[in-house]
Amino acid sequence: MQVRGGSSVLAVAIVLMAAPMAAAAQETVVAPAPVGTITRAAVRAQTPSEGVRPRHAKGDPLEGFNRKMFSLNQAFDRVFFRPVAMVYKTVVPNFARKGIRHFFSNIGEPLVFANDMLQLKPKRAVKTLGRFVVNSTVGVGGLLDVAKTKDFRLPHRDNSLGDTLGHYGIGPGPYLFLPFLGPSTFRDLPAGAAEAQALPVVVGSPFDRAEFRIPQAVLTGLDLRVESDAPLKALTASAIDPYATLRSSYLQDRAGRVAATHGAGGGGAMTDPLADPLADPLADPAGGSAAVAPAAPASANDPLADPLTDPAAEGAVGTTTSKPERTAEDPLSDPLADPAASASPK
Repeated sequence: MQVRGGSSVLAVAIVLMAAPMAAAAQETVVAPAPVGTITRAAVRAQTPSEGVRPRHAKGDPLEGFNRKMFSLNQAFDRVFFRPVAMVYKTVVPNFARKGIRHFFSNIGEPLVFANDMLQLKPKRAVKTLGRFVVNSTVGVGGLLDVAKTKDFRLPHRDNSLGDTLGHYGIGPGPYLFLPFLGPSTFRDLPAGAAEAQALPVVVGSPFDRAEFRIPQAVLTGLDLRVESDAPLKALTASAIDPYATLRSSYLQDRAGRVAATHGAGGGGAMTDPLADPLADPLADPAGGSAAVAPAAPASANDPLADPLTDPAAEGAVGTTTSKPERTAEDPLSDPLADPAASASPK
């Protein structure tokens, strides 16, 4: 999700990604050595030495610190933030939440436009600008997302300063998880902070006023927490290590977003709203719907068909399928009569 806004509280919505689960300490189980072979050295080897830091995952040198912050974030979300978000969902109708979401998303379109231009994508920038103009006018100040309809075909596309930096080869740096800010990297955290100050500095009022920034942070945060509730449950419900699962999901999403700036897809069918979720993943995309599956032979559906009959022979040109003779249906016919003789002209 893209964080927009002018305060750190706004980022709470994106990163309070914790399903309601207790944060339990992980235990390492070591298989015991055979009886009679346990030595003092073996005991020392099986007992973790005090002060020795566990190995961290690649790209996460601050894993120990991050895990503590993640546990703190989970507790806050479980005790306070998620219950408040669920009350917000119950009290505020869905159409009103959508209107608020569209309004604040529309305000962020100029930032998307700026990053399109920084990435030297003028065609995409024109579409972003067109989307902003349409929703700001026809969409009643952005309350309605008219631009994505079939009349305009201008859907929202995320783009951020972090994507732009990645586009020009700046790596993400170490992974970082902060309470109330959530998952980020050493590249994306300062980039997001700079973007949050863009409109207040460039435009000024009302974006630099607390009367605007506080409601924006609260409403956007609550809405994003409501919308992310089901995906977060699905993401972490069966996860052995929720922290590692969320980290992997976040880093893969960011890598896909940066790859998409180079035209490398960045999501495929999973992020394509027009993709058929039931389509064969191994099917040739170039084939489209032109290929038609061959019709099954009639004998395939006939329970009385001879199982030894060659299916290819049934569809061959110039061949005819023999029909059951009358003698097979006539209970008074001679069972020893030659069926071929009965079909010959008299």
